[in-house]
Amino acid sequence: MSEPLLTLEIEKLVAGGLGLARDDSGVVLVRGALPGERVTAEVRPGKGVRQGRVTEILRRSPDRVDAPDLPTADLAHASYAAQLEYKRGFVQEALQRIAKMQHEVEPTVASPQEWNYRNTAQYLITPQGFAYRERRGSGPLVFEKDPLVMPQIQAILDKLDPQQLDPATEIAFRASTLTGEVVAALIGAGEPKKFLRASDHLMDAGVAGVSLAEPAGKRFSAGVRLIAGENDILEQFGDVQVRVSAAGFAQVNPPAAGLAYAHAAQLAGKGDHAADLYGGAGAIARHLAPNFRRVTVLDTSAEALARGRQDVAAAGLKNVTYRHGDAAEFAEMGADVIVVDPPRAGLDETARQHIQHSTADRLVYISCDPATWARDVGELARYGWKLGSVTPHDFYPQTSHIEIVSVLNR
Repeated sequence: MSEPLLTLEIEKLVAGGLGLARDDSGVVLVRGALPGERVTAEVRPGKGVRQGRVTEILRRSPDRVDAPDLPTADLAHASYAAQLEYKRGFVQEALQRIAKMQHEVEPTVASPQEWNYRNTAQYLITPQGFAYRERRGSGPLVFEKDPLVMPQIQAILDKLDPQQLDPATEIAFRASTLTGEVVAALIGAGEPKKFLRASDHLMDAGVAGVSLAEPAGKRFSAGVRLIAGENDILEQFGDVQVRVSAAGFAQVNPPAAGLAYAHAAQLAGKGDHAADLYGGAGAIARHLAPNFRRVTVLDTSAEALARGRQDVAAAGLKNVTYRHGDAAEFAEMGADVIVVDPPRAGLDETARQHIQHSTADRLVYISCDPATWARDVGELARYGWKLGSVTPHDFYPQTSHIEIVSVLNR
């Protein structure tokens, strides 16, 4: 049974890159629409907010451009200038709706590159080819070219025969904008010897190293083992160089992230001790290091902490130290500035309480999710913190995702 078609007027764009419209039955969120457009949309029936997708554009927005229809590029149908303004609006809307605050949001800082910027990607391996996980359906979406990834990753993909990667079911890549190298992580069940043919095929295609990860519900949580070559490669983030791997977390757009890290360091100012919570390998901490007597990085990833320690030793830094632990465990650090860059879920209640009872009088909050950021900012404001500058940074052109760099003082 086909879904009903509705003719709708798109009022605005909301988080997720969805166009908001209304009819007699309530709100409809439409994928592929832009503000000011009149569209025909196929809408799934249901209670509450319904969702649908554009089937025909009856009145076209001046911001609309031709774009590939990919699940990884949900805002590519808007001009890049329009994308930046929409993303600023996502942050403003979250502040007003969730934090209940009226506050100025600076213009979005653009990514240095609009396409071919991603230094990492993860794909399904199918007999038909490499595939995206289809977000709007049940099956994988096979592709030939990925316009978001760095050319070095695409060059490797062009040389690979997916059938030669058996028995791996997925593959992840990490490229370096600094060196041009690429490392890969195969994902599949079994001992490393079962993947030697796949590893040789990848090395022949030009990767610098191959790792193996067991399938797991949480990405790479079951452990990663090196099969061949190098485990990690050197990458540039702003003023510092850090080692990155195919399986470890690092921002996917290093030039854009470098701009945000330098901005965060400027907001942090100078002082005796800065605590970098959720700090990973310490790219942000190392931007703080010139202006603080000591910087402490706290993170739960042993892999990221090990890479960070290796990096600061190579750089000869003496004032950056790494600790393994949860963000709620930093209370005894005695920091006068705290920097947080939490996962999409934001700060939990314990972490917010520890920040409130800490010695810090400044908090630099970097976020990848306007909703959880606004929730936390609203809560901290009720504790007495004063929100200062708020600046969106675009790490993910052609998508609806946005990073926020903000500061709170008390």
